[in-house]
Amino acid sequence: MGKDVIIACDFSSKQACMEFLDKFTGKKPFVKIGMELFYAEGPQIVREIKERGHKIFLDLKLHDIPNTVKKSMSVLRNLDVDMTNLHAAGTGAMMEGALEGLTREDGTRPILIAVTQLTSTSEERMKNELLINEPIDKVVMHYAKNAKDSGLDGVVCSPLEAGKVHDLCGKDFLTITPGVRFADGDIGDQVRVMTPAEAKKIGSDYIVVGRPITAAEDPVAAYERCVAEFCD
Repeated sequence: MGKDVIIACDFSSKQACMEFLDKFTGKKPFVKIGMELFYAEGPQIVREIKERGHKIFLDLKLHDIPNTVKKSMSVLRNLDVDMTNLHAAGTGAMMEGALEGLTREDGTRPILIAVTQLTSTSEERMKNELLINEPIDKVVMHYAKNAKDSGLDGVVCSPLEAGKVHDLCGKDFLTITPGVRFADGDIGDQVRVMTPAEAKKIGSDYIVVGRPITAAEDPVAAYERCVAEFCD
């Protein structure tokens, strides 16, 4: 599976999102639909963007009791997304239930990945607010191993951890890495970040890029820069 750049379409309305996507008259980029847009517009926005020819990562980060997540995934599987996710902190039973719910009757399913720790989470916050006293690298690796053992395809992790995840879980276990910024860009509220070129070097399979593309003066040029740095 080749590397790819996923654009985080963190818009609050269909109009804003479609105006952005209209700028891409050539290659249709892989896009992420997160909570903001999904909650604003509902499942129909997924169908409409899919009809435009885009691959979709549906980023809703499910985290609930196993049966609820299983039933939710059995609904989401019908949206024909290419990738979706949940929180690894929900335990193996929840991840296994999600996988069962996401798998269609013919055996096909979207890629299912687990969030380890959010890129806005520092080790200090993890210890002081979540009472997790292990080093953040150790926690991420443990969550990644749990996800692999539960049958998932990969994890969302910081690009700083992608290489270590592959060392532990194998090169075919996918790493999807947000927290990517251009070297000359603003890191915003992310605390664990890396450039596209650095993420490529360390072994990320997919990078998720939001504001450096969506807020750029020329979003198409910014996207092409990401692709050139990460994929080529």
